[in-house]
Amino acid sequence: MSAESRSPREAPAPASTPAGSARLRRQLGTLALDVDLAGRRGVTALVGPNGAGKTTLLRTLAGAHRPASGRIVVGGGSTGDVLFDDVAGVNRPPEARSVGYVPQGYGLFPHLSALDNVAFALAGERGEAERWLARLGAGELAPRRPSALSGGEQQRVALARALARRPRLLLLDEPLAALDVAARRRVRQELAGYLRDEGVPAIVVTHDARDIRALDADVIVLEEGRVVQRGRYVEVAEAPATEFVAELFGDGA
Repeated sequence: MSAESRSPREAPAPASTPAGSARLRRQLGTLALDVDLAGRRGVTALVGPNGAGKTTLLRTLAGAHRPASGRIVVGGGSTGDVLFDDVAGVNRPPEARSVGYVPQGYGLFPHLSALDNVAFALAGERGEAERWLARLGAGELAPRRPSALSGGEQQRVALARALARRPRLLLLDEPLAALDVAARRRVRQELAGYLRDEGVPAIVVTHDARDIRALDADVIVLEEGRVVQRGRYVEVAEAPATEFVAELFGDGA
């Protein structure tokens, strides 16, 4: 679920799980989402101005919104898992999708501790949950509830819960935005290592070009609900299609 096949200039795709594909349309208020994500491998950075449809796209893939039409598949070949198909009448609920999702609001259960929030993704396995919190530098947060955590702390707990599920696809909506500089650097490195080692395809919404470089991500630029540019970091940075893209990659160069 990523950018189209590479141009001759681009490096080969990393050896990871086939991402799948998505072709969907949805009208949400004044936003007309009409997106085609052709399956590749690896990480896709989804960028665009506010109101472009990035969060709506992730929520649709996760199952919170139902497309008007289209098809969403995770994985490829005989192992592909159809999550939505309007023709076949398939529309799996969010809990039945093999997707790890970190929304902007973090989505933590307010009545559970940080440890139990992560353990929820592990069928209650608290020992493994402790290891995931520690891996993201959040071990000391284990007994605290979300209301006692800062935004950056909640973000790390939510990311630990998503990764602990070992999903077939990760959807991350600005997963590092609330972190301070030092924590962002650490978590960015940990996330990059996880994606590289586990081979999990991911779509990551970000406004930081450093995230794109660190995650070795392909880029999809979304504006007004449509893809206006896609490619590798260098390609997009060298030939920005819009003023937004020029500013984003100029700041991150």
